[in-house]
Amino acid sequence: MSEPIRVLQVLGGTTLCGAESRIMDIYRNIDRTVVQFDFMVHNQREDYYNEEIRQLGGHIYRVPRFRVINLYHYTKAWKRFFAQHKEYRAVHGHMTSTASFYLPIAKRSGVPVTIAHARSAGTDPGFKGKLTRCLRHALARKADYCLACSKEAGYAVFGKRAMQQGQVQMIPNAIALEGYRFHEPTRKRLRQQYGLEGHFVIGHVGRFHYAKNHTFLIEIFSEIVKKQDNAVLLLLGEGELMEQVREQAEAYGVLDRVIFAGSHGNISEYYQAMDYFVFPSHFEGLPGTVVEAQAAGLPCLLSDTITKEVCVTGLVTTMSLQTPAVAWAEEVVQHQDYHRGTDLSLLQQQGFDVLVQAKRWESFYSGKNRQVL
Repeated sequence: MSEPIRVLQVLGGTTLCGAESRIMDIYRNIDRTVVQFDFMVHNQREDYYNEEIRQLGGHIYRVPRFRVINLYHYTKAWKRFFAQHKEYRAVHGHMTSTASFYLPIAKRSGVPVTIAHARSAGTDPGFKGKLTRCLRHALARKADYCLACSKEAGYAVFGKRAMQQGQVQMIPNAIALEGYRFHEPTRKRLRQQYGLEGHFVIGHVGRFHYAKNHTFLIEIFSEIVKKQDNAVLLLLGEGELMEQVREQAEAYGVLDRVIFAGSHGNISEYYQAMDYFVFPSHFEGLPGTVVEAQAAGLPCLLSDTITKEVCVTGLVTTMSLQTPAVAWAEEVVQHQDYHRGTDLSLLQQQGFDVLVQAKRWESFYSGKNRQVL
């Protein structure tokens, strides 16, 4: 029996975050006798998915985190790695900020297929964001295949010319849809666990980072509380801004109504406990969390900066970030009596089903069909 094709997935880490979770969804569902994943990460931590990766047959390798001043050592580490590892048929770069360095090195080292995958439609503010945009400038010319989770992500990472010339393929972030279907017993259990019976639960899932705009979310919630005195905010995720958000909630007088639940592998269950999903991000690629919320039958209110490609069902409403928080709150409160239900067919038709996507990725990696969609 022949060995499976080995594909190197390049990430910052293997934490419980959006891109990492989407890759793991594919990894669990792909035929691993045909395609096997390994992972290159840019840290020294033992991250959330590491043990599962090993159990699924994958290896985890490490290079130094890129810091500009260590460019020589960073590229040297990649050259050393590919000199020692000749087994890869493809390198799939989800970390696009430095893909202009490692994908050409992979190609010169004999890797047949190099892939750059845009998963975000924005950058951090300040110098870091400017540097990221500079590093991505010529990326479309340095990868064999350019993929993006949305048009906004494609334009942001690969540029207008690459998009207009058809160099970029769109591939939505697929999830295990059936696992998010509304389930009343799970709802009751989670709400009992967190003392949420009789409460109107506003939910959000995302790391505490500038892009997610928790600052405005707390402002919105403070206005909701004025209109709905049984409102509770359930926050899933971790990150560097968590303490800042906690301090803001205290300053607004709503800290006792905010639950910082952390990160959980059984995230699908937490959507069941929510009544409404609010997602006022500054920017996104294509947020899988919004797909998950729709699969769970939750009404959603998003910022209009987020790609419309994620607005698949009638559950989604968008609003400008320039609109006052009180207007956001009014939109949320009027849906407090929404009757939950789930229709997965629209999400399936738009390519968000991981079972279908896994087969397409398998075909792509094996060379049977280089069009993912």
